[in-house]
Amino acid sequence: MIIVVDGLNRHMFSEVLDEMFELRARVFGERLGWDVNIEDGKEIDEFDHLDPAYVIGLDDEGNVVAAVRALQTTGPHMLSDVFSAILCGEAPLRSATMWESTRFCVDTQRLTRGKEKNSVSYATCELMIGSLEYAKNAGIQDIITVIDPVMDRVLKRSNCAPYDYVGKTVPMGKVHALAALLDCTEERIAGLREFAGIHDDVFMDEEEALALLAAKKAAAQNPANQDHKPLTDLEKYFVEQMSAAKTEAERQDVLKLIEALTDTFTPEQRTALLETPRAFAHEA
Repeated sequence: MIIVVDGLNRHMFSEVLDEMFELRARVFGERLGWDVNIEDGKEIDEFDHLDPAYVIGLDDEGNVVAAVRALQTTGPHMLSDVFSAILCGEAPLRSATMWESTRFCVDTQRLTRGKEKNSVSYATCELMIGSLEYAKNAGIQDIITVIDPVMDRVLKRSNCAPYDYVGKTVPMGKVHALAALLDCTEERIAGLREFAGIHDDVFMDEEEALALLAAKKAAAQNPANQDHKPLTDLEKYFVEQMSAAKTEAERQDVLKLIEALTDTFTPEQRTALLETPRAFAHEA
């Protein structure tokens, strides 16, 4: 599922951003060999301080498995200030209806092969769908993106081929880099969805994301769940009920229901259930 983190809600998802910056360090610093700044295992550059929007893919356990950054082209951005060699001396494209998409990355170590959910292919397509739909809904008409030839082939195979390119292909670390143009149209999104077989809404709202992240944190802190098993359907139900609770009284009702099921769960499971909604209540 996809969440969007920007200047308005980034204080709620600081741990997600840290995990994303760590993924970027592994992909762009280690795997691709780009000349990027990595500190404390995180890849962060000057453009991350300009309040960009991040479109981030999470797996069923709340782990960051894919991410991309969206930045306005009317101010500083990577193609104009870092990858200017691509432009062959031409002025960078600037428009209020064009965003730059950079730092597109997918966790190939955590994800599986194939096209099913939690695969590299699925996460890649889901992230592309999410970024295009988010941009379109924000009034953006075009995206310019700095990619390598491998990503260029991925776009073409996914019914999402660029409609044009800017400048030339230049060496960048272990690979080459080029700038491609994508329109944010219903036709492009529909073609991508058809290829991926993804027809449902890909976005997760903030409450759902916070509940998932709280469950992840509780599972990591609970010795009874050190193997990080996914939540059962009943456990997910309690997390959803806690997420839907609007008042402290409603939260207490959910807790009482969990406590009433002592005979149904083992002591370890009961503790995990109690800790998960309390963690969410604390985060909320």
